[in-house]
Amino acid sequence: MKRSYRALIRHMRHASTTVPKGATTVTASAAEENAIKPEPVARATFLERIQRGPGLQDFFAVKPTAKLKLNEEEPVDTSVPYLNAVDFNGQGRKVHFEVYGCQMNTNDTEVVWSILQKEGYQRCQEPEQADVIMLVTCAVRDGAEQRIWNRLKHLRAMKSKRSPRRHPLQLTLLGCMAERLKERLLEQEQCVDVIAGPDSYKDLPRLLAVSRHYGNSAINVLLSLDETYADVMPVRLNSESPTAFVSIMRGCDNMCTYCIVPFTRGRERSRPLKSIVNEVKALAEQGVKEVTLLGQNVNSYRDRSALETREATNATPVPGFSTVYKPKKGGTPFAELLEAVAEAVPEMLIRFTSPHPKDFSDEVLRVIRDRPNVCKQLHLPAQSGNTQVLERMRRGYSREAYLELVQHIRELLPNVGLSSDFICGFCGETEAEFQDTVTLIQQVQYNVAYLFAYSMREKTTAHRRYKDDVPLNVKNERLKRMVLAFREEATKLHRRMEGQEQLILIEGKSKRSDTHWFGRNDANIKVIVPAMELPAEQGGATKPMAVGDFVVARIEESNSQVLKGTPLQISSIGSFHKRTEFTQ
Repeated sequence: MKRSYRALIRHMRHASTTVPKGATTVTASAAEENAIKPEPVARATFLERIQRGPGLQDFFAVKPTAKLKLNEEEPVDTSVPYLNAVDFNGQGRKVHFEVYGCQMNTNDTEVVWSILQKEGYQRCQEPEQADVIMLVTCAVRDGAEQRIWNRLKHLRAMKSKRSPRRHPLQLTLLGCMAERLKERLLEQEQCVDVIAGPDSYKDLPRLLAVSRHYGNSAINVLLSLDETYADVMPVRLNSESPTAFVSIMRGCDNMCTYCIVPFTRGRERSRPLKSIVNEVKALAEQGVKEVTLLGQNVNSYRDRSALETREATNATPVPGFSTVYKPKKGGTPFAELLEAVAEAVPEMLIRFTSPHPKDFSDEVLRVIRDRPNVCKQLHLPAQSGNTQVLERMRRGYSREAYLELVQHIRELLPNVGLSSDFICGFCGETEAEFQDTVTLIQQVQYNVAYLFAYSMREKTTAHRRYKDDVPLNVKNERLKRMVLAFREEATKLHRRMEGQEQLILIEGKSKRSDTHWFGRNDANIKVIVPAMELPAEQGGATKPMAVGDFVVARIEESNSQVLKGTPLQISSIGSFHKRTEFTQ
């Protein structure tokens, strides 16, 4: 750009001093008097302005590949034109989080808070005090998105009434809804300042700075093939809670026809095993007593960070199950991760969610059986009890294969607690096909179930291939029947627990009574017990029950949702396991 400008100046000078053919020759002094005098000051100012601005090279992040030397990496320029590093700092601005949806969103929020805290932001509990309000969104069902739209209307009014003496209020949308709708969010709700997808959280300080400095909306919804946030230590939102979540992998490759997750969370990628174990150990040092390993398809975990040092092994699904992708080779499988975490923290309960039934290998089941601190509770999402519906859903198994897996699991883990997901009213579902779902619920008997009427999502295969032809009133009627079938069987199942002594982790006060505590047993069922002083396991002096205590309780009452018991003593995972082994 500078070279071409100088050539133009030289050409203009040459034209002003050259005499054309036939022109009258004049003296030098006359020519000097008649010539247009240049304006050096104006030209110099213009040149200075050009030199201060960005040149062409500022808009390229890498060298041309041809100019790179052998083994030389392409340089990546992470700077942002016109913004300095100090501009990324929050300067004490207050952030308020509102979390919607699954446990993964809770963990994502803790990752975001860790990133922002290092950049000088502070956290507040009330939205009225905040300078930045962040909505961590869900897009799995339409109802979840409608809650966000309604919330944005309230926040828009709050933003318009903001006092000019305070920092401008920045509204930020994160998560799956941000990834699914992208620019449409800005078109529909112009009050939104920043939009960031699940793989763009490290870019939030820059996005907030760009929006704050230039008054424009900033967006980054690029999905990544390798981002796992393994290098970010999450900061817990509730440091007093005895439970925590640890994300071990992100994304999903299953491509079920009804599911939006592969389009909002991207392809599967797993964190290095060592980083997961270190995070769990750090949580144990903070007093956490239960950790849940998280992933969209958690038991398909494969750590390939040390791939070259391991013998390549195929990840084969359970017999009778299939996948839409080729078998994955090499890497550390989920069974080894589960074993490593359980061994690292023997006095911490280990859970995991959400798995796919196809990945429940015998190795995983044996780790659950042999490790006392791995909860004997499995989430087995069936989605439907009819083989034809399962084919349309592209689940990769039949009703019969699912039932065989349940039987096999209960042979290895006789007292296992089971939970599941079910959808009624999927595209083309007939009454007979729905009835198969009801009979599956009755036959398997689940302790916990998550039941939903089908909600079609754009971009999914079902949206392109099928018609959402089951009327809403029929969906709602079927949903009620599913709930009734589940509660009837769960009531029978929980009644068998009456008289048993179970280990529960005290999590807090009961919502209905300050004189009662609540915790969860191995099967992840809520247990209510009265608050009292209890003897410790060594038979020493009694002490009041508190959050984070492992308490042995005898179950006295039950229903489909809750167990009620009498606390007997404060114990530990190891002691309770030895005690139950001795009594058996």
